Amino acid sequence: MTRRAKRAQSPCVDVCCLDPRTGWCLGCGRTAAEIGAWVKLTPFRRKRLERELAQRRAKLEKRTPLEDE
Repeated sequence: MTRRAKRAQSPCVDVCCLDPRTGWCLGCGRTAAEIGAWVKLTPFRRKRLERELAQRRAKLEKRTPLEDE
């Protein structure tokens, strides 16, 4: 297995826009700090964050436009 294959894939989906209220990326759900730190995270922390990201994205999807005002 190559070194590149061992590296965990980023959850980035190329929709890079931070929500002004939460600070979460509308595409992947990470904060700017989490995006910057991704390559340095241990596999355990990445898995933990990935579970949290699913919940964040679900919250962002459920929001209505009125909640943004």
